[in-house]
Amino acid sequence: MVETLKPVQSLKGRDFLSNLDLSPEEYRAVLDTAHAMKRGEFKGQRPLEGQTLAMIFEKPSLRTRTTFEVAMNHLGGHAVNLTNAEIGLGTREPVRDIAMNLERWVEGIMARVYLHSTLEELARYSRKPVINGLSDLLHPVQLMADYQTIEESFPDTRGLRVAYIGDGNNMANAHIQCAVLSGAKLTIATPRGYEPNAVILLDALQRGADVTLTHDPLEAAEGAQVLYTDVWVSMGQEQEASQRRKIKDFAGFQVTPALLELIAPDGIFLHCLPAHYGEEVVEEATLHPKSRVFDQAENRLHAQKALLYHLLG
Repeated sequence: MVETLKPVQSLKGRDFLSNLDLSPEEYRAVLDTAHAMKRGEFKGQRPLEGQTLAMIFEKPSLRTRTTFEVAMNHLGGHAVNLTNAEIGLGTREPVRDIAMNLERWVEGIMARVYLHSTLEELARYSRKPVINGLSDLLHPVQLMADYQTIEESFPDTRGLRVAYIGDGNNMANAHIQCAVLSGAKLTIATPRGYEPNAVILLDALQRGADVTLTHDPLEAAEGAQVLYTDVWVSMGQEQEASQRRKIKDFAGFQVTPALLELIAPDGIFLHCLPAHYGEEVVEEATLHPKSRVFDQAENRLHAQKALLYHLLG
């Protein structure tokens, strides 16, 4: 194995609840490993032989479940899928008790939950690494795959113009944190009243991140090298009245081929999926020559393999 691709000892056994749980050097090591894994440099190696990852799902999942399970398999390990109907986080038994049981059987826990506080409680009571597979506050594993995809087009992300257009949700918050690590110049365009988390934004600015907020999607898209969007209505927010109000409030924020014409000639379009076609994006945008949406989905596998390698390896 190449010397630089050995597991980073400072990461072994650590939780990964947010992108800022990584130092810039650790972030770089995980992404370098993800690129190497995609190139096939780890093919045939089984560094997690005999290890098991428990996967807890309060929310439905295609990409998160499939990629974590395949990642553990590729690395020689095994994944156990646990739906909330089976374990009842905080209802059938306390989150604390679930954590203190699982830590005795498995080497790591990945959880895709509604509340970020659930992850924090799992991490508080588990001596094994807890990985955020998505919460209402952050989606850090998605951002690792996103920046792997971005680096495939733009190897140096320092000063790179990234525009996020849409709801100031967990994805926007995670983008803000990755602006600290990547050095990208991030512009977030939301309707008024849908801005990202103020505490996360202030923390990133204090760490030196270059983040601008605007309410004009055209201003954000103009000349951007990366254009990113996410759903306007997240899982758990599908009440009809709320959905109708959001669609009205987000008029003008839809990503279309016309909007993609405003970004840089070599610019790329990303969407973390699933897409709500006809709302935040149209199908023609995900199939556009500038779209890297399905490369981005593929890279969930490689980025998460790299993360597991360093946390459990």
